[in-house]
Amino acid sequence: MIITIDVGNTNITVGVFNGDEIVASFRMTTKMPRTSDEYGMLLTNLLEQNRIHCDEIQDAIIASVVPNVMHSLEGAVIKYLNIRPIVIEPGTKTGIRIVTENPRQIGADRIVDAAAAYEIYGGPVLVLDFGTATTYDLVDATGAFVSGVTAPGIRISAKALWEDAAKLPEIEIKKPDSILAKETITSMQAGLVYGQIGQTEYIVRHMKEEANLGEIKVVATGGLGRIIASETSMIDVYDPNLTLKGMNLIYKKQNRKSGRIKQS
Repeated sequence: MIITIDVGNTNITVGVFNGDEIVASFRMTTKMPRTSDEYGMLLTNLLEQNRIHCDEIQDAIIASVVPNVMHSLEGAVIKYLNIRPIVIEPGTKTGIRIVTENPRQIGADRIVDAAAAYEIYGGPVLVLDFGTATTYDLVDATGAFVSGVTAPGIRISAKALWEDAAKLPEIEIKKPDSILAKETITSMQAGLVYGQIGQTEYIVRHMKEEANLGEIKVVATGGLGRIIASETSMIDVYDPNLTLKGMNLIYKKQNRKSGRIKQS
């Protein structure tokens, strides 16, 4: 089995694969500073809770958009799992060619999502990730990452509302029963959710028109993606595990059987 670790701005999402099957997945918060021992204890405890022994993990792969956690996290994988992990970075074989002006500016999570969507669903494909930011990434029929759009995510917009407007409360992000809200909480929920739906439909429509690539499949992922995907016909597929699947696919391209450190 291999362990895939996706380090996002809000959460660290971990998946364990046996071949192509996800046998376990769990999350940790990213923003809390942790030592390598704290990461190690969390990882080993969560694996045990999922009935997976550390010795069953033969390799590890990490994709991160948060550089300042990497030293402790890599140290934890080395110390507690006895594995030197693969870190997805420029030069890693992914199956995707980056043809934007500055390829090194494209986050590892976006490359992983693009690789997964292209390999699983084919191209051209437009990949939407509803995370801390909402991203829209276009991959053509040849597997080239040709364009990307970055917009504030729903949580960023919500946080701006309740932090910058003194009388607005912190709320649960969900679709209200009606857009015709009659009080503060549902009015905020309506603005956040329907605003994101409108943004999604507008950006997807215009990216398709300007790209002029013919039929483009739209694949969405990310924690809040399910809310949006269920409310618009512009999204063809919602795949909550797209990033983890992409890391597993990229791992298979690395041509190594195990990252376990040999004991001296």
